[in-house]
Amino acid sequence: MQTGVLVYEDNEQLRESLDTMITLSKDLLLLGSFSNVREVCQQVKDLQPEVILMDIDMPGLNGIEAVKLIRQFNRHAQIIMLTVFDDNTHVYSAICAGASGYLLKKNISDKLLTAIREVMQGEVPMSPGLARMVIQNIQQQTPAGEKDYGLTPREKEILKALSQGNSYKMVAAALGISIDTVRTHIKRIYEKLQVHSQVEAISKINNEKLL
Repeated sequence: MQTGVLVYEDNEQLRESLDTMITLSKDLLLLGSFSNVREVCQQVKDLQPEVILMDIDMPGLNGIEAVKLIRQFNRHAQIIMLTVFDDNTHVYSAICAGASGYLLKKNISDKLLTAIREVMQGEVPMSPGLARMVIQNIQQQTPAGEKDYGLTPREKEILKALSQGNSYKMVAAALGISIDTVRTHIKRIYEKLQVHSQVEAISKINNEKLL
């Protein structure tokens, strides 16, 4: 089954390149491609994408504000931010607003399909530097009180590794288990914590001092 993708990018040449890559992929289906996000809410509601590629810097309403609007009614679509700069405050703001990860525009030709596969598997395309920024900010928040979600020692071990910016592959190698086993643990962790993404899980464990 193909994964439905929406594209928001104001650079016409780049947008056409994204459209072509998605169209040529057997696993992806281009649902729509737009140069602005003025009608993003209606478009997402009508087209029901599984993945949204969102440029951060667009004229008028920017990508970060668009993410905030989308998350008011849709928590399940995976939103990958497209940016020129690595680890800047705009990317951080987008992640906090509900983005699922980000991709540098200079790496799109090599990493776009991988990034889409990662978010669909629950991973977060994010550099370790940005992961540290997210965690440091969360740790400065007032804890909401310690709760017991029934996490096993192995699940806590995996969560700790993910919060340090490690990929599923790196976690699997470090713990001597398969990537599929890591994904199974992550699915159970999400169910226990009642979250839908890696960012939400990391936020919750740090905010509530679960590790």
